[in-house]
Amino acid sequence: MFDVIVIGGSFAGLTAALQLGRASRSVLVVDAGSPRNRTSAGAHGVAGWDGVAPGEILARFRDDLGRYPTLQSRNGEVIRVEGSRDSFVVCLADGAAIAARRIILAHGVHDILPDVPGLGDGWGTRVLHCPYCHGYEVRGEPLAVLAVHPLSAHQALMLRADWSTSITFFTGGMDGFDFDALERAGVRVDARGLKAAQPDDHGISVVLSDGSSQQYAAMFVGPRTSLAGSPAEQLGCATAEGPMGNFVRVGPMAQTTIPGVFAAGDLARPAPNINFALADGAQAGIASHASLLSSDLVPQLEIAS
Repeated sequence: MFDVIVIGGSFAGLTAALQLGRASRSVLVVDAGSPRNRTSAGAHGVAGWDGVAPGEILARFRDDLGRYPTLQSRNGEVIRVEGSRDSFVVCLADGAAIAARRIILAHGVHDILPDVPGLGDGWGTRVLHCPYCHGYEVRGEPLAVLAVHPLSAHQALMLRADWSTSITFFTGGMDGFDFDALERAGVRVDARGLKAAQPDDHGISVVLSDGSSQQYAAMFVGPRTSLAGSPAEQLGCATAEGPMGNFVRVGPMAQTTIPGVFAAGDLARPAPNINFALADGAQAGIASHASLLSSDLVPQLEIAS
């Protein structure tokens, strides 16, 4: 039996494992090999790694963890987690069943992009989610924002304020936005829908519902997210509704509502950021270690009904 199984081997999960390895605790990191930012050319706004490809950073991470003899890693897809504190069982798609005293959920969320042909081909390169993560690289260029939810208008206003004077906000017929505020800020509103997107090395061309096309340096989309199939659902961890989708509710020590289960990174926050994931992972690793020393050190997260 492992002291801790970490489900997810990206920024949050590997940081959690590092803290536990330095306490000489037995840890298994199970990772499916599909980090959320795998298509991004660089991780931006991360001190010491600004512009370095996420895959390269994670490779360095794994090298760091290799120095700790109590840490193990395994490629695999977790299909089920059963049990309770001190006696969890993690079941993998290959048939393996592995026991652990504690669980750290760090597997992220699924992004759900609008159903526009070609849009997914540019995800992480010309179809972007975050001005802080990617805006600087396309600053001053014509940019588009695709309406997905109410915060999409906020994204357009942010980009217009500090990244580009040429912002087009495609509503696709969605209502509920403060169009006066968008107009005052200098955001061009276009109600036409998108039929297709064609990203390339120079930008992204969008084909509109009337057959015309427009060219932009990038299109920003804040996608919906999903926890469907997450072990958090199976275990009964309480969730909350964020602007993009549900996320796992955690306390100040990364604890969930299920004793012995901790959560870190994108699945435990309403919005993603590598810096947050690193901090969350460190907290989850330290807190799970504290709970191994004494369960009283980490109280169960209680959610008022």
